[in-house]
Amino acid sequence: MELQLRMYEVHPGRMDDWLQEWTESVYPLRLEFGFDLVGAWVIEETDTFVWILGWKGNGDLDDADRRYYEWPERAAVTPNPARHLLKTEHFPIRPVLPQ
Repeated sequence: MELQLRMYEVHPGRMDDWLQEWTESVYPLRLEFGFDLVGAWVIEETDTFVWILGWKGNGDLDDADRRYYEWPERAAVTPNPARHLLKTEHFPIRPVLPQ
């Protein structure tokens, strides 16, 4: 499975709005599309939302992510929850501990 660490800087004072919209729309749609979500966390001191996204389907994670955003169900999410974000960063990650 490909894994990606995603770090989002949320506009100050809008974390609750972001979390509500992410939980109600993004999270279930990601699962429906076939992604795995390892977990999601908030760093309160820096208004940062961190999550780990997994993909084990056809193609690589970046291709799946592109197709996800083109998917009509995701495109229909309005207003776009991303309006709450100042900055996004995505990093491929791999496990290092023995299984």
